[in-house]
Parts: sequence; C-alpha cells; structure tokens
Amino acid sequence: MFRRYLAVTKPGIIMGNLISVAGGFLLAARGDIDPWLMLVTLVGLSLVVASGCAINNVIDRDIDVAMARTRSRVTVTGEMSAKAALSHGVLLGLIGFGLLIAFTTQAAVFFAAFGYVIYVGVYSLYMKRNSVYGTFIGSLSGAVPPVVGYCAVTGVFDMGALILLVMFSLWQMPHSYAIAIFRFKDYQAANIPVLPVAQGVNKAKRHIVLYIAVYALVVMLLPISGYTGAAFMAVACITSFWWLLMALRGYRYNIDTTRWARQVFAFSIINITALSIAMALDYQTIAPQLVALN
Repeated sequence: MFRRYLAVTKPGIIMGNLISVAGGFLLAARGDIDPWLMLVTLVGLSLVVASGCAINNVIDRDIDVAMARTRSRVTVTGEMSAKAALSHGVLLGLIGFGLLIAFTTQAAVFFAAFGYVIYVGVYSLYMKRNSVYGTFIGSLSGAVPPVVGYCAVTGVFDMGALILLVMFSLWQMPHSYAIAIFRFKDYQAANIPVLPVAQGVNKAKRHIVLYIAVYALVVMLLPISGYTGAAFMAVACITSFWWLLMALRGYRYNIDTTRWARQVFAFSIINITALSIAMALDYQTIAPQLVALN
C-alpha cells in the first residue's frame, strides 16, 4: 500500500529537487545556517513537489498509457485510483504549503506557488499536450526549487535569485530535449508536440547546443557577481564546457542519436548536481541590499 503512495509522487524528481533547494539555501545562507529553517524548507518544498507530481499523474493517465516508460505507473495500471491519487496530492500540497507559509518567507511561498501553478495548471493541463513551447513553460516550474531555497533565507528576490531562476530554466531545456530525442517514439505515440517530434530531431540538436552555450554563460554570472568564488567557476567551466562538447558531438556523421541523447541527458544531471554542490560550498559574502531588485 505504501509503495503506490510513494510511487505516484515520483521520488526521483523529489530527490533531484532536494539537491537544488539545498544549493540555493546554502548559497544564500553563506555559512550562517539555520538548521530548522533549512529542514522545513526542504521538507515543505519536497511535499509541494510530491503533490504536483501526484496530480500530474492523475492528469496524464490518458497519455501515460501510450508511452512505454509510463504505462506501468500506478495511476495507469489501476493499482491506485485517480481519486486516491488526487486526494493524496492535495493533502501533500496542503501540508507542504502550510510548512512554507508558517516558517519561511513570503518570497519563498510565492515562488513555490508560482512553480506549482505553472506545472499543474499551465503545463500539465494545456501546454504539454498542445504546444511545442510546453518544454519552455515547464522549465520555469523546474527552475523554482533553488529560488525557493534561496528566498527562504533572504526573504527577497535579488540578483542572486534571478540568476538561479534563469540558470536552472536554461538547464531544463537541453535536459528535456535530450529525453524527448531518446524517447522519441513514446512522445510520438502519445501525440505530445515536443520539439523533436513536432519540428524534427535536427532542430532539437541545434537548440540543445544553443541552450547549453547560453546556460554556460549565465552560470558565470554567479562568480562574476561575487556570489561564488574560484572553485565554483572552475567546476562550472569544466562541466559546462564538457557538456557543450558532448552536445556538439551530435553533429558527427553516422552518430547514434539515441545513445548520444542519453549521454547528454545523463551528463546534464552530473552538471547541475556538481554546480548545486559547488555553489553551496563556495559561497561569498555579499551585502544583500546592494543587489536587491526593488
């Protein structure tokens, strides 16, 4: 019984978000860590993410059955009813938002709510099924966790939070396009208009290279603006440049596109995990009032 309630929340996504939330929180804390605030931020946002994933599974039942990687989900097999999954998701959301409202900041709650509405409402209910721009809209939601962690500490949306938002949004694009390429048949079968299906794999390859290049430049804004130091810059340069080189390999003659896309996807996770850890450890002291966006 417990397994299906856990499975419907997509634990892998929750774990990935935990790393970025912690990275944003520790970057903002700059060594002055409030353990209780960090705990409730991590738990609260994890529950919000779990809620969104559970409700997304309810919404996507009709397309999940057409995709090989999703047709075994508990909401598709009937192991868990739509009503139970929806109730579970709503309860998790209420507890998660309750924790964030009670113990964090208005800015953190705002961005948690922003990401939730984008993912559950705009993306899941409409954009994913109807527009090639669904990936871009979804990327805004995926970029929210580190911003929530950051704003839970600072209470303001300053330049550091803006850089994190743009950085993680840009990262989502090549990460998601790579998935869509090596899962091309799944998305085609479900009639989901992701870029590789709607406009071709070659165009998706170009977009992957472009987004990684711009992402690598935006990442540099953290050390340039003084939020992180030389160690972060070294990690960012090495991992982002390697990711870009890996993406450019997609233009080789007779390349195995599916294998290449899996490699780009796998390294995207290594890249963002390394940068999240690096920014958590290699923070710099900044006067927040000098960079706040008023």
